[in-house]
Amino acid sequence: MFRVGGRESMPRYGGAFSTMRAAKIRRDWIAGELAARRVPATGPLEEPKAAPTLEQAYEEWRASRVDVSEATAVYQRSAIRRAAPLLARRVDTISASDIAGLVGDLAAKAKSRETIRKTVTVLAMVLDHAGVSPNPARDRVRVRLPREDRPEIQPPSAEHVEAVHRLLAPAYRLPLLVLDATGMRVGELEALTWGDVDEFRGRWRVSRTVAKTGRARWVNVPPVLFAAVLDLCPRDDRNPDRRVFEGVTADRLRTAISRACTAAGAPVFSPHDLRHRRISLLHLTGVPWATIGQNVGQRNLAVTANTYTHVLADERELDYEVLV
Repeated sequence: MFRVGGRESMPRYGGAFSTMRAAKIRRDWIAGELAARRVPATGPLEEPKAAPTLEQAYEEWRASRVDVSEATAVYQRSAIRRAAPLLARRVDTISASDIAGLVGDLAAKAKSRETIRKTVTVLAMVLDHAGVSPNPARDRVRVRLPREDRPEIQPPSAEHVEAVHRLLAPAYRLPLLVLDATGMRVGELEALTWGDVDEFRGRWRVSRTVAKTGRARWVNVPPVLFAAVLDLCPRDDRNPDRRVFEGVTADRLRTAISRACTAAGAPVFSPHDLRHRRISLLHLTGVPWATIGQNVGQRNLAVTANTYTHVLADERELDYEVLV
């Protein structure tokens, strides 16, 4: 029994228990509630819920992430599947040593450093959402990523781009030339809609929801390419939400370019390598770094200078009028 007030208050029933240990736990809990100036509940204490498994915690976290795109959700699902040895474990039993062991297993399977990093990042977000503290996936002392030497990037020459252009299916030829001329990211090209196109000024907008930097920007396009893009769809059918390059996805374009490179006997390059080529050409023609960063959507000019400039096999621009 206990009282909320002094002797004049009515005593309240605190509960009956089969063991002294359970009774002392209830007594101490009531004392703590009274010390905090709260009225203790007289019903039975709720049993603490068991911590969810990592798989259950992931499903709860995924359901809460209404802010991510479908492409991001796909890579997050892939990342959590790579953590299969930990999925059945309760989140409160996962330690930094377990995460480090997972990193070692993925490295032994020849997974790239970036793949492992994404896996650990997703695990960290899931454990944060589950309220695990300290978060073992954020232990930078015991959880280390493998070292990986980045391959030297060699942007394709104009000759290589022209050879690939000839072998590509018609639907992929114009996107190839647009990437080469603008330095856009392939994801930005894929998400481009007719609502982003400014026909009067011959440019289009990369919205902040698509841009990697989170900042919108305008992209100036060579007139001959801009005219070819406008010819893709009659003006009456240009719904603002309609994709400009319908049916062209990053994966399909990447695969098509890779196959065309092989068929042409040219070094295999990716859509992103065309971004390297454009930035290199801008640099060689004396365009200031600030202007380059603004044009291609790079916020850190040091990254642009150190990462994206290379010695090209040639310095020739493509003749878009001939290729289109």
